[in-house]
Amino acid sequence: MTAQPPSGLFDSLFDSDGTIFMGSRRNPADCRVGLFGVPYDGTTSFRPGTRFGPAAIREVSAGLETYCPQLNLDLEDLDFADLGAVEIPFGNPEPVLTKVKQATETVLGLGLRPLMLGGEHSISSGAVEAVAQRHPDLVLVQLDAHADLRDSWLGARHSHACAMRRCLEVLPSQTLFQLAIRSGTREEFSELHESGRLMPSVDALQQALAPLQGKPIYLTVDLDWFDPAVLPGTGTPEPGGYNWSDFASLIGVLREHHLVAADVVELAPQLDTSGISSVLAAKVTRSLLLLLGGDQ
Repeated sequence: MTAQPPSGLFDSLFDSDGTIFMGSRRNPADCRVGLFGVPYDGTTSFRPGTRFGPAAIREVSAGLETYCPQLNLDLEDLDFADLGAVEIPFGNPEPVLTKVKQATETVLGLGLRPLMLGGEHSISSGAVEAVAQRHPDLVLVQLDAHADLRDSWLGARHSHACAMRRCLEVLPSQTLFQLAIRSGTREEFSELHESGRLMPSVDALQQALAPLQGKPIYLTVDLDWFDPAVLPGTGTPEPGGYNWSDFASLIGVLREHHLVAADVVELAPQLDTSGISSVLAAKVTRSLLLLLGGDQ
């Protein structure tokens, strides 16, 4: 049974005003998954707007079916909570990451599996750190157009361009698989190849995960992994990306493993007036909710 949150805890961590994801509830009692948003894009270096991503995903979710035919699972059979938006300070990213870590620890402390909606990719290291403290053998899987392995970018060590570098610093297992990265510096790609972390396809990832059966997995989904033709609403689009069928194949692989936490980041809804990007992001979120709630 999920623990009840201490009185006043959510008031200090989460803003529970606004729309909630379809089928969710605010009270986490007896839930299995805890969804929360982090509306932050303070280190964005090209096109801002990911701070509006969590709200947009929630707003369009009402237009989706609760049933996922690929997984043969239905949100109506899952008890999950939408805890709202993390109350983040303005300014530098370091205090934001502290709040993200606290929020993730709170979700874990309630016996829930965390699913975080961004916001820019810099927030992921705060959540990964909290989950890795609970699961020291945590495996991190990254979907992204970019390697995100810079040590700093534009003077910031916690930039969205440094997301995986910061995650590696808080990942005891150092087990990171980076799926089909297609943009980065020469140095980043040299590291990707030399480390063996670059997975050129879903099939390659499946083979890499096979000997790690039962290990806890954190999946971080930067939505610019998708091709701009199907998801233009992101701050740093990269041609040559992937389609929904590729993501569906990945979900089929992860279904055979132990997913314990995830995030969906880098939706900038105002950059796609059609709303299609938000719908795709909401569908990704639905799949991850079902996976996170499905093997407990």
